[in-house]
Amino acid sequence: MSTPRHVAIVGGGLAGAKTAEALRDQGFTGQVSLLAAESHPPYERPPLSKDYLAGGAAFDDAIVHPLSWYRDNDVDLQLGARATGVDAAAHRLHRADGSALDYDKLVLATGSVPRRLPLPGADAAGVLTLRTREDADAIRAHFGDGKHLVVIGGGWIGLEVAATARGAGTAVTVLEAAELPLIGVVGPELAPVFAALHRDHGVDLLLGAQVAAITTEDGAATGVRLADGTVIASDAVVVGVGVAPDLAVAESAGLAIDNGVLVDASLRSSDPDIYAVGDIANHDHPVLGHRVRVEHWATALNQPASAVAALLGQDTVYRELPFFYSDQYDLGLEYIGHAPPGSHDRLVVHGDLEAREFVAFWLREERILAAMNVNVWDVVDKVKPLITNRTRVDPQRLEKLGPDA
Repeated sequence: MSTPRHVAIVGGGLAGAKTAEALRDQGFTGQVSLLAAESHPPYERPPLSKDYLAGGAAFDDAIVHPLSWYRDNDVDLQLGARATGVDAAAHRLHRADGSALDYDKLVLATGSVPRRLPLPGADAAGVLTLRTREDADAIRAHFGDGKHLVVIGGGWIGLEVAATARGAGTAVTVLEAAELPLIGVVGPELAPVFAALHRDHGVDLLLGAQVAAITTEDGAATGVRLADGTVIASDAVVVGVGVAPDLAVAESAGLAIDNGVLVDASLRSSDPDIYAVGDIANHDHPVLGHRVRVEHWATALNQPASAVAALLGQDTVYRELPFFYSDQYDLGLEYIGHAPPGSHDRLVVHGDLEAREFVAFWLREERILAAMNVNVWDVVDKVKPLITNRTRVDPQRLEKLGPDA
């Protein structure tokens, strides 16, 4: 395998920046181009629903590298440069301004886009999603005493926005179509913990809520109308119903796609000269034994080093387990592993659900698939090798990994 002369990266988030960093760290001396559609240097997105959204941290704290880093490391960072397509046969990347860029290897780190609701009024001013710095600024503008925010969606983003808004004194109504928030992630046994958490902090949490329309006046959102005719007035509406992988560039390259870009264990796509990392990568995971696509910070942080090693000719695979964290009010949690609905045959919980201090383990055939520690720390490093090595465990002895360990 010949060493590439030019590696192009598409995506101005954490995964894109870490890919550029990994290329230099692993000794690549050729040309590196990083195309970022936004005007900001690549930045991390978790603060957008946490510290930055709350106004407690500067945006610069979220930036992965200062502009000087790109200059010092001879990385051609192109801001406001949106990639529109790839001619894979010609190894050519097309940009929105009509120009083109030739590459030897290409890494796609295009991330996700917020899902929209096909509802009357969904395009009105004051109907907001959260993905960019500007989105966070727009949401924060509706925080404060005397303001009322409606959040559609009781998933991680919706609940984090609700918690941050309540911390700023905002009245918040969360509308969740399911019978409990986060039920698809943590299941019916643990989802009540999050329902109680938000209600205890003053959120008006409406479950089984079917949104019929966003009400408007003079082109601006005034609230939400439910299917039963109930109208909830608000100053703004945040739509937090998940994200979809941004696959436009990948599709233009003719890559194999199914719930993301299909990549092998080394993060290589169906085109041997194109790799995908972060939210868009549907990864053939060598430890889990099946494909997984994870829309979380740790994936964007860790996958690039493996992808770079592979594209530089090393025999390597990405083995890190999915990991994410969340902060809501006084609750902090970490989740390691992968336990989609229906994958486990037993849930073991040690600790106090009511006090919101516990560790939960999802098991199948006495092997841990995933674990979540809530307001209990130093758990992930203990559990990780048990998941990775598929170690059989005695469910009753898992308490040693819990809050009293």
